[in-house]
Amino acid sequence: MIRVLVVDDSAVIRKILSNELSRYDDIKVIGTAIDPYVARDKIVRLHPDVVTLDIEMPRMDGLSFLAKLMKYHPVPVVIVSSLAPRNSETALKALELGAIDVVAKPGSVYSAPDISRLVNAIRAAASAKLPKQTVQTSRYPVKIDLPREIQTTHKVIAIGASTGGTKAIEVVLKDFPRSAPGTVIVQHMPEYFTASFAQRLNRICQIEVREARDGDSVVPGVALIAPGGKHMVLKRSGAKYLVRVKDGPPVHYQKPSVEVLFQSVAMNAGRNAIGVLLTGMGADGAKGLLAMRQSGAYTIAQDEESCVVFGMPKEAIKLGAADEILPLQNITRRIFEVLLNNQS
Repeated sequence: MIRVLVVDDSAVIRKILSNELSRYDDIKVIGTAIDPYVARDKIVRLHPDVVTLDIEMPRMDGLSFLAKLMKYHPVPVVIVSSLAPRNSETALKALELGAIDVVAKPGSVYSAPDISRLVNAIRAAASAKLPKQTVQTSRYPVKIDLPREIQTTHKVIAIGASTGGTKAIEVVLKDFPRSAPGTVIVQHMPEYFTASFAQRLNRICQIEVREARDGDSVVPGVALIAPGGKHMVLKRSGAKYLVRVKDGPPVHYQKPSVEVLFQSVAMNAGRNAIGVLLTGMGADGAKGLLAMRQSGAYTIAQDEESCVVFGMPKEAIKLGAADEILPLQNITRRIFEVLLNNQS
């Protein structure tokens, strides 16, 4: 049984979350709190397995409380925030501070209630490894000199991630050289949040990182992140690649889905692709990574020790979908070693 404390200044949201979460046999709401001061006392007294936390609250904002919580009394936290552009940057900061996931607040004006996603986030948080205190990542890139052949060959890097993925993707991308092959990424994240996530990565990476638009070309030096609430697929147009951003039903309960992207990469890029499956709960992308490997792509899964949640990579490994299983910090260098060794 996962014991949950709900922290939100809205009585309506506290009631909705408590009622809806209580419908699940493996979740028990053991208490609610109107602000961080009440939450602090209840965390110490009730010892919840997971805390759901609002960002905007009286007396102390959610970010300040999260920072103190991670320092003095670490507990898995899922941010439940209004789905609005102004909140997305703050929610991403919460992930940097140690929150496990971000979910759109049920009943917000921007979104229908998404209790099922919150339930999955709570389950993931309950089994997640709490991140260590945030350490600034190096701004000094690994010196990877790419010969002209790689710069001009039509290579594609495809990356998928879920819980814990925002930090993992940053670790992988931050040392990509400006001439890196075109990169396509799915990170499970709500609408609006993906745009802010891409903007934050763009500020710290050498390559350009942005949210994908329908019809965008996949070109060297650019990483395209699938928009929240939409699927992204890779297409081939003559000798070039582009992405299509489209609607459709969730796959593995996710939209965007890693599976949808990886299957399209397998079909349209084949041996010209490298697939990377990072931390996350569930099985999204596992069969897609296998399809990529069977099509001739080189495939990498993140290892258990460096994952926040060893779900998606584990399922891929069980299928024999990974050519290599690597710690997060070794993945970028291995990508470029493979590119250098397999020029075509």
